[in-house]
Amino acid sequence: MQHPDTLSLVSHPLCPYVQRAAISLAEKGVPFERVDIDLANKPDWFKAISPLGKVPLLRVRQNGDETMIFESAVILEFLEETQANPLHPADPYARARHRAWIEYGSAILNAIGRFYSASSEAGLLAESSVLSAMFDRVEAELSDGAGHGGPWFAGSRFSLVDAVYGPVFRYLDTFDRIGDFGILDGKPLVQAWREALSERTSIKGAVAPDYPQRLHAFLRAKESFLSSLIRQGDPATALRQAQPA
Repeated sequence: MQHPDTLSLVSHPLCPYVQRAAISLAEKGVPFERVDIDLANKPDWFKAISPLGKVPLLRVRQNGDETMIFESAVILEFLEETQANPLHPADPYARARHRAWIEYGSAILNAIGRFYSASSEAGLLAESSVLSAMFDRVEAELSDGAGHGGPWFAGSRFSLVDAVYGPVFRYLDTFDRIGDFGILDGKPLVQAWREALSERTSIKGAVAPDYPQRLHAFLRAKESFLSSLIRQGDPATALRQAQPA
């Protein structure tokens, strides 16, 4: 098997899709360079090589040639096909199930975006209910699935599903510092999975040490109900007052 000479991951400090690729590379023990760019002011070299203008983008240099791989799902599959230490299960049925729950993780990220962008109390509470219901499905899957007993999605073996949900839970860490939204209430298996992921070296190392401060500043700057909570002196109290009686 040929290995790429050098891998360069074009990144943004807050992008959860970049984190997936960084976690996979770390779990596989593959050295790579990480290059952060400003998505609000994309450099010309990036626009020239990124058809969709999004991160992550993986630049693969091998034998003097360079290949650009874009879209996080494609990058993850490429790494599975070209690097040692596979994170997907070998069984095609299990692998399909894992891919499906990776897609579900992307849907949760979209819901998280709607949650932190909601412009009103009612909108934020509605989106928190949507997220809670989505994690109910995850709780049921962890209860019924092949990985029952944890600590990972597939039991004792860390997989790409874990790499995808680590960045998901990182958002909830920041939300928890703003207020008690109850998104994971009554979901002990999800909570245990979240705790295990938060301690995984590859997941902790997928962001810079100042990630919580960067995300907090990003959320605070948005014209949303969540940003108004952040600006208040006691956001948890403000949220309780917003809850219907």
